[in-house]
Amino acid sequence: MDPLLVGALALASTLVLLAVRVPIAAALGITASIGTFLIFAWRPGTEFVADYAWRPTLSLLANGPYSFITGFTLSTVPLFILMGHLAYEAGFTTDIYRAARLWLAKLPGGVAMASVVGCGGFSAITGSSVACAAAMGRIAIPEMLSFGYAKSLAAGSVAIGGTLGSLIPPSVLFILFGVFSEQSISKLFIAAIVPGLLSLAAYLLVILIWVNRQPSAAPPPSESIDAAERWRSLSRCWSIVVIFIVVIGGIYAGLFTPTEAAGVGAYATLALGLLLGRLNIGKIVAALKESVFQSSMIFAIAVGGKMYVSFIALTGLSAAITDWIATADVSMIMVFGAMVLMYIVLGMFLDSIGIILLTLPLTIPIVESYGLSLIWFGVVVIKLLEIGLVTPPIGLNVFVIKSIVGERMKLETIFAGVGWFLLAEVFVLGAILFFPALSLWLPSFI
Repeated sequence: MDPLLVGALALASTLVLLAVRVPIAAALGITASIGTFLIFAWRPGTEFVADYAWRPTLSLLANGPYSFITGFTLSTVPLFILMGHLAYEAGFTTDIYRAARLWLAKLPGGVAMASVVGCGGFSAITGSSVACAAAMGRIAIPEMLSFGYAKSLAAGSVAIGGTLGSLIPPSVLFILFGVFSEQSISKLFIAAIVPGLLSLAAYLLVILIWVNRQPSAAPPPSESIDAAERWRSLSRCWSIVVIFIVVIGGIYAGLFTPTEAAGVGAYATLALGLLLGRLNIGKIVAALKESVFQSSMIFAIAVGGKMYVSFIALTGLSAAITDWIATADVSMIMVFGAMVLMYIVLGMFLDSIGIILLTLPLTIPIVESYGLSLIWFGVVVIKLLEIGLVTPPIGLNVFVIKSIVGERMKLETIFAGVGWFLLAEVFVLGAILFFPALSLWLPSFI
């Protein structure tokens, strides 16, 4: 049986399995295992002989995943996740939101802006969009509703702000992209800083325009905030600033690798939480439990993804697609337009981690064939996945917000609020695509 045909059928089968809600790890692992078995058992021009396939298939199931999981680089994931959960349990993330709320209170839509800024600060230590949306949703949405904010603005600002967890370093998605594309995770983290800040600024601008065009969407700006109270709130944020400087500054200065930075960051967060009296045994255990659960889920998907990547390489499907594009003389703009569309459509239905592992074996060879930077491409991909987190019909962050607000808000109201921000997302995505220097300028210094 032609390996290319097996690869195409396996790709289609994977999409079908994911569409019927088979877990991502299982879908990737099943198709990779069956596909590998067929390639070796039913070679082109020969009859089906199962005995030829057992050894290579079992090797795929055992050796590849084991060597992948025991790799040093992947240990970054649970350490950064632990750092984020410790910071949340210690209340460091709440400090950012409270300070932003006081400093932005005199602006139209100040509390909504504070929610986005709080999401940005939370993202700087968690690396998870879903965790960011869930945590800030519980804090900010009830407060905005009590102040009289429109439901769509309250929910939409937190849902879109939560997506910053994918883009602002340290990001779990960037770690996985770096591992599977064999790119420097340090450079990927640094490359995302400017696009992340640009996204944050774009969201704040949308809120400002929204409230100016529709004053009823937010209460009048507050004029009664005491200056001393604002400075006190800012002084409480020193701990989160220290953690961010230690992690990202240490990586940028070359003091330690991302894996070492994750360990140092987790230890620094634990130490600060204990010294300030914000962490106790109960909170530490809760952070450990959540970290183990989330890390296990990611590792299971990563193992399936590793098997899938090996299988796709075995079929030669990536090389065939690259050769077809070269012989067809398709313009780079058309190819990238198709890839952008593919990522946005997949983002409507699938989990971000699953999309990365499903698509990278096909898209990376195409990008390399045009001689383009994979660091820049990584930022583009994560930005597209970020957009998918809030795109109907299945924007994961929107459903996270819905689970928090319950019956107080309809799902379509949340999607309507996010719609305003999607225009800003298109602008930021276009800037990243057409001005690669936004992503590549800072990494050029390390």
